[in-house]
Amino acid sequence: MKLELKNSLSVKLLRVVLLSALIVGVALSAAQIVFDAYKTRQAVAGDAQRILDMFRDPSTQAVYSLDREMGMQVIEGLFQDDAVRMASIGHPNETMLAEKSRALQQSPSRWLTDLILGQERTFTTSLVGKGPYSEYYGDLSITLDTATYGKGFLVSSVIIFISGVLRALAMGLVLYLVYHWLLTKPLSRIIEHLTSINPDRPSEHKIPLLKGHERNELGLWINTANQLLESIERNTHLRHEAETSLLRMAQYDFLTGLPNRQKLQEQLDKILIDAGRRQRRVAVLCVGLDDFKSVNEQFTYQAGDKLLLALADRLRAHSGRLGALARLGGDQFALVQADIDQPYEAAELAQSILDDLEAEFALEHEQIRLRATIGITLFPEDGDSTEKLLQKAEQTMTLAKSRSRNRYQFYIASVDSEMRRRRELEKDLREALNREQFHLVYQPQISYRDHRVVGVEALIRWQHPEHGLVPPDLFIPLAEQNGTIIPIGEWVLDQACRQLREWHDLGFTDLRMAVNLSTVQLHHTELPRVVNNLMQIYRLPPRSLELEVTETGLMEDISTAAQHLLSLRRSGALIAIDDFGTGYSSLSYLKSLPLDKIKIDKSFVQDLLDDDDDATIVRAIIQLGKSLGMQVIAEGVETAEQEAYIISEGCHEGQGYHYSKPLQARELAAFLKQSERNNAAIL
Repeated sequence: MKLELKNSLSVKLLRVVLLSALIVGVALSAAQIVFDAYKTRQAVAGDAQRILDMFRDPSTQAVYSLDREMGMQVIEGLFQDDAVRMASIGHPNETMLAEKSRALQQSPSRWLTDLILGQERTFTTSLVGKGPYSEYYGDLSITLDTATYGKGFLVSSVIIFISGVLRALAMGLVLYLVYHWLLTKPLSRIIEHLTSINPDRPSEHKIPLLKGHERNELGLWINTANQLLESIERNTHLRHEAETSLLRMAQYDFLTGLPNRQKLQEQLDKILIDAGRRQRRVAVLCVGLDDFKSVNEQFTYQAGDKLLLALADRLRAHSGRLGALARLGGDQFALVQADIDQPYEAAELAQSILDDLEAEFALEHEQIRLRATIGITLFPEDGDSTEKLLQKAEQTMTLAKSRSRNRYQFYIASVDSEMRRRRELEKDLREALNREQFHLVYQPQISYRDHRVVGVEALIRWQHPEHGLVPPDLFIPLAEQNGTIIPIGEWVLDQACRQLREWHDLGFTDLRMAVNLSTVQLHHTELPRVVNNLMQIYRLPPRSLELEVTETGLMEDISTAAQHLLSLRRSGALIAIDDFGTGYSSLSYLKSLPLDKIKIDKSFVQDLLDDDDDATIVRAIIQLGKSLGMQVIAEGVETAEQEAYIISEGCHEGQGYHYSKPLQARELAAFLKQSERNNAAIL
């Protein structure tokens, strides 16, 4: 490989050296010229002093004797010097005895020399008599023209400048030749040897030492380069070991050091082969932490990693009972229990893990308690391959979480069929709205002040063409997961508002419509705009639309929820907190939210006559609502005794089968008319 001449180091070096030498030569010459200017000015002063000393005595005699002729002779003598432009003899307060002047000398370079030396310079000496009194008689003054000195100064400056630059360039050229001989040329030879090295066998061709450079930097560089070439070839075979090490790292979790899914599959394959040969059972446990996302959000992801490390250590404590332990990813771990006789052994291990999690973890000066859900599959009953056992264990764990957390569950055949049914429903759910498979039913809400129907709650129903009526508690979570809850929720709001407008037009102008909002809807930024538009489109009066939000949904993001609730209230909607008592909201949060109504969950109402705890909770919720100035409604009222109890405690409204089941819109209109007739008859 050859370098172009213009890119070679020698040419670049020559440019740099000559430019540097030129700059240095100019700088030194300029300094010498400045010094020469100073010396020239000193020479002018010296010549003037010499002239004054030479003509002082005759000038003194002439002024003493007032001999004008003699004074003019002295002046003429002074003017013999070409540099003298003006001269005078006499007392400064009297008429000069003798004086003379002439024009400045003309010179093409005068404009420059005048700037440096000045145009002219005047010098004076006092004329005094001899002792003993040394009487003062006057002054001898001369003015020197600097043109003569300037010519010599310019000639000298040109010589200094040219000679200085030439000397500097010559020195730079000499330095370049020395550098080229000592460094550039040897480097070129080294490059020639480098190009002949075989990359596959670099140590076969060594760079020879250059004569005269054995002990300097070039010799050291060549020795180092040869050692590097040897090291490259020596370490080539180590690359395979490094690749093996990387492969091992790819099979283990970076954070916990546990085997990852890939390594677990290899281990489980061997365990299953051995178990099949010995006709023994194997249990695969999939451990998934419950709500670990909230830990990361409450603290930091780094804190979450520390928690996972601590959990891995606790799981390692069971290693004596395990054939394998791995981290599947995120907050999921897998444990393999080999060589077991009965399924209860896997259940004991699962419960032992859940019990271990009861002990709190120390995290950032706080105590954290983790909960987990465990799915369990058995070999050979639930599958004969690693892939099937792991897949079914994860499915079982996921399904168990959707039902109830902090427990373990074994895989059964119905689990697989239910998972398949859930996937089919999720697929059908995406088209259900377009296919008009949804409809609303309405359940009346009764005011205990006058036992009139003051509101209805809109409830969505899905009539599936194959599976029949699908319960909301099944398809609503699916809709929240796949995102269809947003268009479905907007459809529910639109239908409910449309129906309320129809009932108002029929004369039921005081009727209120309650609509449930899912957690996903509540945090959707477009919800306030949608509600405001619907109330305007259907001309609904303020406080005629009531939006119910769940307690757990509010607590997921309290600040965002509060902002959205405020926007909804500005649109004229009432806000009710649904299923109150089942979540974990604190009183401080409750006071900070713009709520109008508290809805007691039916799980407390249905057993309040038989369970003192439920009765206490209902009573406390009613008193809490009163203290906060909120309306309280109880749902799930099914008997007159339940109604009597909650009325005695001060509950404002009730809803449940004691009054009516959810009705179609036409049936509810008839119910409203009948209710009005009954109230009129009572009055």
